[in-house]
Amino acid sequence: MSQNKIQGTDGAPVVLITGGTSGIGLATATLFAEQGYHVAICARNQERLTMAIEKISQASGGRGEVVGFQRDMADPQDAVSLHDAVLERFGTIDVLVNNASSAPQGSFETMSDETFETMVNTNIRSVFYLTQSVWRSMLKQGRGVIVNISSLAAVDPFPGFSLYGSSKAWLDILTHVLAAEGQSSDIRVYSIRPGAVETPMLRGLFPDFPAEQCVQPAEVAHMIWRCVNEPDQLETGTPHHVTNQKDPP
Repeated sequence: MSQNKIQGTDGAPVVLITGGTSGIGLATATLFAEQGYHVAICARNQERLTMAIEKISQASGGRGEVVGFQRDMADPQDAVSLHDAVLERFGTIDVLVNNASSAPQGSFETMSDETFETMVNTNIRSVFYLTQSVWRSMLKQGRGVIVNISSLAAVDPFPGFSLYGSSKAWLDILTHVLAAEGQSSDIRVYSIRPGAVETPMLRGLFPDFPAEQCVQPAEVAHMIWRCVNEPDQLETGTPHHVTNQKDPP
């Protein structure tokens, strides 16, 4: 192991967030850093990763270390190596936030094999392998929290989002089952279903979507924080919605 490894037992817990350079991931990393967590994020683009680390580090005010790993969550092997790298650096992973996601849009008959495989690798395979690796570590340490970023599309998908909605429904089922399996080992698992979130991904898909109907990334980050730090208030294994008040019930 690296001689520069920071032990998670030093009083500062460790959170690993996938897709941490923008949107929900960046907002979550910033919030946890501000609260003194050691923060690990990943992204494909090294330049964006470096910029995000600088921003999060400034927000942390030196209360915790912020590190980034260049990984492509469309590659399941990168997911496994991400776990190993974070564990080597910090010695523990106390919180995992599965945030990275692929959101292909298009009619079912036009979806290409490549689009399908990328979505499955990013939203399902990599989540499985990373979560399984972290799960084993959490079992050994006897504690942990996993927060999965789902979507309202899991229960109310609209035309053109068949693959995305299906993958998020899978994530909700995984959350429910793992919460039951982890109960005896003090591992809590949550699913968060945001409505439309004001992110670069949303704008890339729907540039004209009304801004006033969007949830802000910081609102989702706050719900993640509550899942981790308010176990008596939010039930493990249950999807929790974060929607704009103007959204239909």
